[in-house]
Amino acid sequence: MRVSVIGCGYLGAVHAASMAKLGHTVVGVDVDTAKVALLASGTAPFYEPGLPELLAEVGGDGRLVFDTDMAAVAGATVHFLCVGTPQKHGEFRADLTYVEDAFAALLPHLQPGDLVVGKSTVPVGTAEALAEQLEGTGATLVWNPEFLREGFAVQDTLHPDRLVYGLPTDEDGAPTAEGDRARGILDEVYAAPLADDTPLVVTDYATAQLVKVAANSFLATKISFINAMAELCEATGADVTRLADAIGYDDRIGRRFLNAGLGFGGGCLPKDIRAFMARAGELGVDQALSFLREVDAINMRRRVRMVDLAREVCDGSIVGRRIAVLGAAFKPDSDDIRDSPALSVAAQMQLQGAHVVVTDPQAVENARRAWPGLAFAATVEEAVADADVVLLATEWAEYRALDPARVGELVARRAVLDGRNVLDPRAWRAAGWTYRALGRP
Repeated sequence: MRVSVIGCGYLGAVHAASMAKLGHTVVGVDVDTAKVALLASGTAPFYEPGLPELLAEVGGDGRLVFDTDMAAVAGATVHFLCVGTPQKHGEFRADLTYVEDAFAALLPHLQPGDLVVGKSTVPVGTAEALAEQLEGTGATLVWNPEFLREGFAVQDTLHPDRLVYGLPTDEDGAPTAEGDRARGILDEVYAAPLADDTPLVVTDYATAQLVKVAANSFLATKISFINAMAELCEATGADVTRLADAIGYDDRIGRRFLNAGLGFGGGCLPKDIRAFMARAGELGVDQALSFLREVDAINMRRRVRMVDLAREVCDGSIVGRRIAVLGAAFKPDSDDIRDSPALSVAAQMQLQGAHVVVTDPQAVENARRAWPGLAFAATVEEAVADADVVLLATEWAEYRALDPARVGELVARRAVLDGRNVLDPRAWRAAGWTYRALGRP
């Protein structure tokens, strides 16, 4: 099929390349000329494992092109809307400016029979409002939420763990004739993953819009739960990692996402749970999601506690202390620094008088642009030189594999803060380090 992808940021670029990999002819459209130029040259504008190779593969045979002109979507029958929905400045609500602008720009180019497929994470009710604008065009709106994990985005698009179609439905919740036709088109778009028995959920607009924010809210709650347990463990001398292991054996709970530490960040979980709370308030059911306020508070409290921990290992003051922060991205295998716990802690420590040096395998340049007041190093060796404290803030594989004896030869004082609970405390203590972590003795 001929497909267009509107918005070529993280979601859109991966989706466009993956659709081409699945055999479709794809045009990606974005207003950012620099980004389009990079993608057109086969260069990924951000770090995502597997994406550069995929761009090279599908870009070489003409299956994938990029443009800044919306008129380039002419001839496409399926149009994926993949623009961002950031948090509104000074509010919890989602900013739908990009969605509304992209939709308005697309409207004049739609033909009868076209399918507009929303993938952006939006407040429930957005799809219904957009569908009204399509009346009289002969085009149909479907909501098809994305479930990408940064670091695994290509895999998650080509081999998703589920597909969700939000279709036009009748009063009984069954797809209308228009909805059935739209499902047939999407089934063709996703023929390859469906042939691999990918679970498919066919539902209405409202449910489809709720799926992503509900999933992210559940994950955020699980992470904040174990971080709340970490606070109790610190007060009692218990070990939160062993606690997580023990309760994780319960099939009803599971061990995944029960990793205590600095908490979650990035461009999805924090802003999605806040937008979810804001939308619930607008709908008059804010009490249903009041627990998410505590989830958010626990998450932010972990960052403050890490600064307190640094102060403790520095005998009560970090003023003038040299602190090496290993990690700037909000998670490993990414250069995304949005709401990064690592950078939040680094900035807090610097404001309190510490000399902070940050390093990261991929995110240094992004971090330098966003936090020009921080000092950055290209390598671990440069970052830890003469450090009084080493903080592991992002669990990159190379940081987890550090040799404590070798690192110990470079620092001024052997004190390590394991912000992600991924180091072996026995090995580090055996090498003469003071080892501290959130929720562990």
